Amino acid sequence: MQFISTRGGIAAENAAKAITKGLSSDGGLFVPYTFPDVSGDFDNLLQMDYAERAAFIIGKFLEEYDKEGLLTACKKAYSQFEENDAAPVVKIDDNLFVLELFHGPTLAFKDIALTLLPYLLRTGANISGVKETILILVATSGDTGKAALEGFKNQEGVKICVFYPSEGVSDMQKLQMCTQEGDNVNVIGVKGNFDDCQTAVKKIFTSKECAAKLKDENVVLSSANSINFGRLVPQIVYYFSAYCDLVNAGEISLGDKIDFTVPTGNFGNILAGYYAKKMGLPVNKLVCASNSNNVLTEFFLSGTYDANREFFKTMSPSMDILISSNLERLVFELSGRDSAFTAERMADLKTYGKYSLAKDEKTALQKEFYAGYCDEEECMEQMSDSFNDSGYLCDPHTAVALKVANDYAAENNPQAKMVVLSTASPYKFSQNVLKAVGGKSVKDAFDAAKTLETLSAAPIPSQISELKNKEKRFSKVIDKADAATEVLRFAALK
Repeated sequence: MQFISTRGGIAAENAAKAITKGLSSDGGLFVPYTFPDVSGDFDNLLQMDYAERAAFIIGKFLEEYDKEGLLTACKKAYSQFEENDAAPVVKIDDNLFVLELFHGPTLAFKDIALTLLPYLLRTGANISGVKETILILVATSGDTGKAALEGFKNQEGVKICVFYPSEGVSDMQKLQMCTQEGDNVNVIGVKGNFDDCQTAVKKIFTSKECAAKLKDENVVLSSANSINFGRLVPQIVYYFSAYCDLVNAGEISLGDKIDFTVPTGNFGNILAGYYAKKMGLPVNKLVCASNSNNVLTEFFLSGTYDANREFFKTMSPSMDILISSNLERLVFELSGRDSAFTAERMADLKTYGKYSLAKDEKTALQKEFYAGYCDEEECMEQMSDSFNDSGYLCDPHTAVALKVANDYAAENNPQAKMVVLSTASPYKFSQNVLKAVGGKSVKDAFDAAKTLETLSAAPIPSQISELKNKEKRFSKVIDKADAATEVLRFAALK
């Protein structure tokens, strides 16, 4: 399948090249030239396990990849999840279900893509004839960093450098990254927020000076952020899988439309749901849930994306984002795939911090999506209510989604089937979760986790308990202007 740039029209790129590059040379994001229709394949999908569904859906886009090799890679990736089920669906009540995406190696939904991406990238590089060392740059708001580090640690021919906001992640998230093992990894804190990290990484990708210096070191860049289509395509799978599981469980009939609510930051997770719908998944509404950084909510309501606003540090840090990179892919679709128009809007965003949709685009947007947000007080209340009313322990990001899902149901059809995506283990945010469900403020994250375990009877994951005794390997914090210098230094290390 051919891939095109959101800013440059048709490019002679197959999936292998798009995944290996990560970002188009014009600064745009790669998107498939067409979306495969799998609406006639549900009889087969219903009979498959998760890994088989993944290989089937992903293979529709990655036509040059060997089918048996892809299936083997999917089975290996998803064997790392609890009970070999990467995306179990939990029933909360007759109409509300939670799609749990945090049962992988690093306890976050990013594992679903990042346990598979090393295979997709390495194979893509081999198909494309890339012989250089691949340096993966990652900007993270909390969970992507650890998942990418774990996925790529000690991978031959690959280095990975992660930038995170030094004061913008939870204690557990920071420990997970800064204790990371591996000879090919680097972790750097940045003074600022996630948008500063993401902007710095994008600037490096488009810098001709950096490219020349990296070439001297026999190094090429790629990305493990969701700007890379190889990160995005595995996320399409769990929308199909959740639907199939509900059909198999007798909760819905094949063909019934359902809603999905997604806690949203960089817009990759919910965009995967939009792509699934374009491929034939029976979806009614995609509900975009934001925290106090509700730039997306206002965009969906007004049709204007305006990042000129106060930035809030919240208890759901993976959503503390004002520049949602993957929204560019949606804007490209809404514009009728007009790459020049998309490039113009992204230039306006960079220069003025805002851009607006046309009236017909706004109408199309609101037909597909609903948006809402949840502030900090409401997030605490939702975590408490979920635990006390349903016995369901959730993290702050999932709480945001549950609150917005409830708002949507109240405004629309309360009897509609709703699937809420749960993106992280509550133990990654033990202090805030404990305060919400137990009314206790505990400064130390590990002490909070122990108390939470006693209160909830939900066992502490080994990935959390083992962190306490791990060596902290990375402590450097830099100004965002120094990111390129750090990348070039790391690239030169042998």
